[in-house]
Amino acid sequence: MGTVVIVGAGITGLLTAVQCVGQGHRVIVIDRGPIPNPASSSFDQHRVLRAPTDADVGLHRRWLGLQLLLGGHFYRRVGVVTGWPSERVDGAMAAARRAGIPISFVTPNRLPHIVFPAGYLGIREADAGVLLAARVLHAAVRWLRARQAVTLRPWTEVVAVDAAAGRVELADGTALTGDLVLIAAGVRTRELVSVRVVVHRQTVVYVRPPEELLPWWERAPSAGGVGADGTGWLLPPGDGALLKLSSTGMCRAVSTFTEPADTDVAAALRCRELLLPQADRYGVVAIKHCHYTVDAESGRAALEQVGPAVWARAAVGGDGFRTAPLVAERIAELAAAGLAA
Repeated sequence: MGTVVIVGAGITGLLTAVQCVGQGHRVIVIDRGPIPNPASSSFDQHRVLRAPTDADVGLHRRWLGLQLLLGGHFYRRVGVVTGWPSERVDGAMAAARRAGIPISFVTPNRLPHIVFPAGYLGIREADAGVLLAARVLHAAVRWLRARQAVTLRPWTEVVAVDAAAGRVELADGTALTGDLVLIAAGVRTRELVSVRVVVHRQTVVYVRPPEELLPWWERAPSAGGVGADGTGWLLPPGDGALLKLSSTGMCRAVSTFTEPADTDVAAALRCRELLLPQADRYGVVAIKHCHYTVDAESGRAALEQVGPAVWARAAVGGDGFRTAPLVAERIAELAAAGLAA
């Protein structure tokens, strides 16, 4: 049995801790705030879960297993609909079937409260839906607190990481070492180790549907490739979550976290009109400017080796959240292989 040190108690850090403990390792989880941390990038109302690539097909099964293991209800299996130009639907459906993804064809009139571009049709993934993000984090922490092999260290500031030595240096002058170290501190990861990432700012809008439409929205799927121009996406309300809206036009690469937001209430209202018929019936509850990171080369959430026994994952955002179980499994495999070597 070895020791795994994890910096960052977001979704990647917590699920990696669960996986490593389950395979017999001791785990230390460090976060500069409370655990779970409401200020973390992972702490959101909901995240979409879908399987857009061959490698991700098993995510639906993994999240079902995590829900069973951790307890509680956090996976709303409402499906995901993606809008496609009608001339490309046959090719998209054939590709999904080759990948083993259960899908069905959806006409826009089946989803009358979501705007589709003219000439678009929908493809619905059945083994997909919405993850209630904050519930996932709380369930993971409850599970970890009940394990003797786990040490949770909230309010612990990491000031430096010696990637070559596998040492994590703390603000109180002490240091931690492990057989394997994972740096998963969200956008702050790039301040601790050298990672090749691009930072984006995404503006999301939370709205409340009119009361008479709530039953419809409770059963509605998540949707992407929708809106008047096909660039919008939404996550449906349910189990206490609001209706969440955004679009690719409300995202851009930024160099710092302090740049003034260039999308405001007016942009939020435009986004609402882009995605929803009778948009003025949906009250805007909140507007949030989120930062997330992706690998500079792939444009996705990536796991990167930065030292002999040190790995980093700077990714935050929807892709980073839904694929966190894959990273957790990979780190556990690496920890086991390092001890066996």
